[in-house]
Amino acid sequence: MTTHFITAEIDLQENPAELQKEIEKELEKRGETLRWAITDVKDDKATVEAIAVTADTEA
Repeated sequence: MTTHFITAEIDLQENPAELQKEIEKELEKRGETLRWAITDVKDDKATVEAIAVTADTEA
C-alpha cells in the first residue's frame, strides 16, 4: 500500500451536506481516503487536502 498527499479544488455548494458529498466523491477517485480537510476558500472554490491509500500494483 502507498500513501498519497492529494490536493483538489471543489466548487462550493449551497448546502454544506452536498459539499461534503462532493468532496468525498472526488477523493474516492484517487484511493481510500484516510483524512481530508478544507484548507482554503476563494471565490466559489474550496481547496481540499487529503491523505489517501492506494494498493501497490506489480509491473
